[in-house]
Amino acid sequence: MDIWMTGWQRRNDFDPALGMMTGIPPITPMMPGLGIVPPPIPPDMPVVKEIIHCKSCTLFPPNPNLPPPATRERPPGCKTVFVGGLPENGTEQIIVEVFEQCGEIIAIRKSKKNFCHIRFAEEYMVDKALYLSGYRIRLGSSTDKKDTGRLHVDFAQARDDLYEWECKQRMLAREERHRRRMEEERLRPPSPPPVVHYSDHECSIVAEKLKDDSKFSEAVQTLLTWIERGEVNRRSANNFYSMIQSANSHVRRLVNEKAAHEKDMEEAKEKFKQALSGILIQFEQIVAVYHSASKQKAWDHFTKAQRKNISVWCKQAEEIRNIHNDELMGIRREEEMEMSDDEIEETTETKETEESALVSQAEALKEENDSLRWQLDAYRNEVELLKQEQGKAHREDDPNKEQQLKLLQQALQGMQQHLLKVQEEYKRKEAELEKVKDDKLQVEKMLENLKEKESCASRLCASNQDSDYPLEKTLNSSPIKSEREALLVGIISTFLHVHPFGASIEYICSYLHRLDNKICTSDVECLMSRLQHTFKQEMTGVGASLEKRWKFCGFEGLKLT
Repeated sequence: MDIWMTGWQRRNDFDPALGMMTGIPPITPMMPGLGIVPPPIPPDMPVVKEIIHCKSCTLFPPNPNLPPPATRERPPGCKTVFVGGLPENGTEQIIVEVFEQCGEIIAIRKSKKNFCHIRFAEEYMVDKALYLSGYRIRLGSSTDKKDTGRLHVDFAQARDDLYEWECKQRMLAREERHRRRMEEERLRPPSPPPVVHYSDHECSIVAEKLKDDSKFSEAVQTLLTWIERGEVNRRSANNFYSMIQSANSHVRRLVNEKAAHEKDMEEAKEKFKQALSGILIQFEQIVAVYHSASKQKAWDHFTKAQRKNISVWCKQAEEIRNIHNDELMGIRREEEMEMSDDEIEETTETKETEESALVSQAEALKEENDSLRWQLDAYRNEVELLKQEQGKAHREDDPNKEQQLKLLQQALQGMQQHLLKVQEEYKRKEAELEKVKDDKLQVEKMLENLKEKESCASRLCASNQDSDYPLEKTLNSSPIKSEREALLVGIISTFLHVHPFGASIEYICSYLHRLDNKICTSDVECLMSRLQHTFKQEMTGVGASLEKRWKFCGFEGLKLT
């Protein structure tokens, strides 16, 4: 992209959604008008830099095999560059001499540490200055270290550049808003012209326009607006009446125009029907040709490809013929319906003038007409069915009949195989269902046995409760309710016997989980709480180390009981 960009082109780079420039594309310094570089070359070729001679110094190009010097991200609206690697004896005059070839210099801020900042008049001059990055500078012919240096040119952030860039963006945003507003105004539909106020002069103008067919619509709109505004009063009522009378005179003209258009439409319908009839006759002839060619005496002489094409053409022609025939029949039905409607209207008109006997006679004629029309539709349907059967009879001579029969037989065999598979699947499902029923019966028998055992156990418990043996009473009143709890008590007692200082409930449950992972901590703690003479809970520790521990006290509880 050429860097010699006009103000209008830069304005097109403005993105109104972002409120800033879309970005400056990378600009190659190989351009006409830059005296310190050769003429432009294709971008795919490597840039070969040459020696630049100035009055007070000489610039030697860097090694072309080295990578290009690194640069920071370009700030928006950058016009200032940082120049480092200047010779110690370099003066501001030498800096101006080297960089004024890039463009007009506005300001130079030089430091004592061999670097400076240069601000140019335009942004594209910065790209020219970056071209000199990497050059070795030598003052005169001296090779002293103080007279040599390697230039490093990079983008620099400056508040003045940012302020000018923001001002430019605001200006571009204003221009964009103005452009959009003008575009919206240009595309906005024009407002309707205002209706003039009523006066005698305007009334006479509108009355004249009402008599003119070309200006009638405009005049009627004005008349309607005046009436809705409330311009009609006792003084202007006669004028308005005359204008309304002029509008009424156009009714006959409009009716005549409608009748003329209807006549044109009827003529066009008649022409269309005649043309459609001619087309249908030609289609019938073409189909007859295909049917004749499909007969045995002519069909055997065609090749297989020719027979296929003839069959396809015949099918297409028959489909189009049927579509046109249906369309023509629809037009005729519409005409008959219109004719019947006209007859109905005529009968309704005569009913007002005739006596009641004539009315009943007209209704009878109407019913007879409807029945005749239905018979006619039935005859037409029969004719179409006969035509279809005739076409099928013609197709029976088709030599492809054997091939079609083979295809039908193959399809029938496939359906029979599928039916056999379905029957096998049904038998398998039925066997599975019988098996499930047997399992259900076994489960019901087992359930009945369990119920009988449960009833026997309840009867035994009742008989035991009636007996007076003290041992059984003690057993019934025991806190241990099942054999599983008795086993848990024995295991916990053994575990706590080898822990004389007690153990926490978590520690006990972790041991029990190795034996059965379904054991619940709350159930174990509830069981131990019920056996107060076997287990006891003590608090050990102080402060944060306070802990509840369970101990085995069965030996002491034996003495108490």
